[in-house]
Amino acid sequence: MPAPLITMQSSPELPQSADVVVIGGGIIGVCAAYYMARQGMSVALVEKGRIGAEQSSRNWGWCRQQNRDARELPLSTKSLALWEEISAELGEDLGFRRCGLFYLSDNQAELDGWAKWRDFAITQGVTTHMLSSAEATERGAPTGKPWLGGVFSPSDGIADPARAAPLIAKGVLKHGGTIHQYCAARGVETEAGRVAAVITEKGVIKTRQVVMAGGAWASSFCAQLGIRFPQASVRSSILSVMPGVQGIPDALHTSEVTVTRRGDGGYTLAISGRACVDPTPQQLRFSSYFLPMFAKRWQMLSPGDLQGWQYGHETRRKWALDRPTPMERVRILDPRPSESILRDTLARARRLLPALGSVPVQAGWAGYIDSTPDGVPVIDEAQNLPGFILAAGFSGHGFGIGPGAGRLIAELVQGQTPFVDHTQYSLARLNKGVWGKVSEF
Repeated sequence: MPAPLITMQSSPELPQSADVVVIGGGIIGVCAAYYMARQGMSVALVEKGRIGAEQSSRNWGWCRQQNRDARELPLSTKSLALWEEISAELGEDLGFRRCGLFYLSDNQAELDGWAKWRDFAITQGVTTHMLSSAEATERGAPTGKPWLGGVFSPSDGIADPARAAPLIAKGVLKHGGTIHQYCAARGVETEAGRVAAVITEKGVIKTRQVVMAGGAWASSFCAQLGIRFPQASVRSSILSVMPGVQGIPDALHTSEVTVTRRGDGGYTLAISGRACVDPTPQQLRFSSYFLPMFAKRWQMLSPGDLQGWQYGHETRRKWALDRPTPMERVRILDPRPSESILRDTLARARRLLPALGSVPVQAGWAGYIDSTPDGVPVIDEAQNLPGFILAAGFSGHGFGIGPGAGRLIAELVQGQTPFVDHTQYSLARLNKGVWGKVSEF
């Protein structure tokens, strides 16, 4: 079943032209559109389905600096401030709060890794507290067991995946932009070698700038334009339980299970890194690029089924611009979750936190997490197509850093000096060698 998500209204008419067209209505696309519209640009955001209906509403809701790759940390730090800023500007509750993120472990090697990251974080002005066994056991009292140690990142927090993207999209409308749901982008027209327009199923929008923030669909769209973007997805399965339990930390991670308090008072339950690999034409095409990542994480990955192939979001086929595309056939990726993973997740959560033992399951769902070979996103203008900026491959980290990524994209589109060195998110880095650096954290 779909993850919980609030709805919003679309703009009544497609504009004939815009300063920029954003393709994709997930957290990255709406944040980019928000910052560009806020700065006076005419922005049209087109989304093949509903705003936030794919991975942007199917994640945990964590907004963290803790254990970030060094390349993502500036986006994370900026985003935490921007989550608060956007909420205040819109006068809307995005569910964001700095509740702190709490990690527990009985594995010394894991604790050593967290301590190593803590030492790095200090140099970046990020506060992380390593916890002794006594401190971890005291904070982890709801588990009813002693712990070897832990870590607490007090300035990190959570936001509500059911509310964030739709409410920020309303902010786009507030600042004069337009939002077009159930309006798939089929392709891009060019003139003199650069972007000239976006072709949608409902008409053509003339523009000189395009932001492709299509999540798991991005690579197949880029392939239509001759842009090589190594990307692969895994199917993650998570569930939520009903409200009714008090005293459990708002955001708790262990190797067994991760628990996050939801806006309705229930809890989202997940096993970090656990996923199914559904074979697709695109995944087979880029399989060699992902060998290091799969080799590192193979114990957490299970063989999937043919859902990914059937959905067509990772097709390698060319599609015609005057006929329905795979995006119109499948408006929203809503894969079936793995029932075995859901059962295991619930059992682990109830063992870890006995208070959850009598709480009924609320819902279970799955989503496709798109990734790059090194686990770090691409935010870059295509070398062979000026005016086309790719913002995808957020590797399961996109929700928390959405505001910072959106701000960076807006700065790049407007030719402003970016707040962070964006060259570390270049597309070219992914084609320099298969055995490149895989994100450590």
